[in-house]
Order: sequence, then structure tokens, then C-alpha cells
Amino acid sequence: MTVLTADLARLTGDEKHSPSAYSTLDVLWVLYDRVLRISPETRDDPERDYFLLSKGHGPAAFYAVLAEKGFVPADWLDGMGRWDSPLGHHPDRLLVPGVEISSGSLGHGLPLGAGVALGLRAQGLLKPRVYVLVGDAELDEGSNHEAIAYAGAVGLDSLTVIVVDNQSATHGWSDGIASRFTVNGWSAVTAWGRDHDQIEAGLRQHRPGRPHVFVAVTEPKWGA
Repeated sequence: MTVLTADLARLTGDEKHSPSAYSTLDVLWVLYDRVLRISPETRDDPERDYFLLSKGHGPAAFYAVLAEKGFVPADWLDGMGRWDSPLGHHPDRLLVPGVEISSGSLGHGLPLGAGVALGLRAQGLLKPRVYVLVGDAELDEGSNHEAIAYAGAVGLDSLTVIVVDNQSATHGWSDGIASRFTVNGWSAVTAWGRDHDQIEAGLRQHRPGRPHVFVAVTEPKWGA
């Protein structure tokens, strides 16, 4: 993480969504360091795991992790947001190796993730897992509600959603974010989003026949 933090410090471009980036840093690192079955050499392998950053308006931490893991050159970080840089304020899958979807318009990643999981199952590819990272406020989008209901109804058990809860949502749920998913047949774990062992354990507790959600709680976006 020390090297990763140094990489993140190189991102000195006009970053408008730094709280969104920092809230995802630990989850992203655990995903790429401990959980995802993907590398720069296997990023086009159909048997790889898939990671979709739906929370695409704060990609700085994602870029730092991709650089640390060798998907992109570290010196790309120095020019993030510059007119000639491949690292824009929203990630572009055609410009950045390792990026599965171009994102930033909230509410798209989870439906796309459900589609990827369904497509893999239709092809008989049962080993890959699909991970989608969303923000808590993003769950206000109706497209996410439809994807949650659909994935639960058809038992997309290769799908894991990570909700980074920095308490920025306008609307909440009386029983917590996880209840939004469990009522639709998902398995769920909620844990502290800065503890790497808790993050790894939460990501691995998926069950056969059910999609899985891990809610990573972090400090409030705007302070206590």
C-alpha cells in the first residue's frame, strides 16, 4: 500500500471527485491484490474474472491500482486529466488497458454486470466471477433496482456487487443498504471498508445460487 499511496500522489490533475476516489482505494487494492483472477497477461482471457467500475466519476484510485499491478505505465499517472492523457476523469475502455467498461454515468455498471454474468453463463463459462463497484448514492438510480431484482430472480451467482458506503446517498434504507439486496434473494455482508482482511472475507462469502453484495462502510464523504 505504501507504493500504491505514492502512485496515487502522482495524480495531480484537476481531480474533481477525490472523495469518491479515496473511498474506493482499499477495496480496489484488495480486489486486485488478493481476489481477482486477472493480470496484464490474461486481461483478454475469457476465463478471467471481470471488474466493472460503475462508480466511474472518481477513477483516480483505480488508475493507481492498475499502474501498481502493471496494466498501465506508472508515468501515465502524472498526466491524468490532461487533454492528451488516456487517463480521463471517466475511464475509457478503449484507451486504458484493464478497463472493462467506459463509465461515469451512474446507474449503468450494475445492469452491465448482470448482462456479463448472464452472458458468461450462457456460454458455459462458469469459473469467471463478475465484480461491480457502485457508490451508495448510485443506488438511487432505478436501473440499479431493476438489475438487483433481475439478478436475484435468475440466480446470477457469479455476480458480486461492492457498494462503497460513504454516506453520500440522498435517500437511505431503514434496515441498511444490504436489505435492498437481500429482499431480492442476494447474499450480503457488511463490514468496515478500510480493513483489508474484512474486505477479503466479505468478498469471498458468496453462496451458490445467489448473487452477492459486499457493503464496504467508510468514513462519511463530507465529514462527521
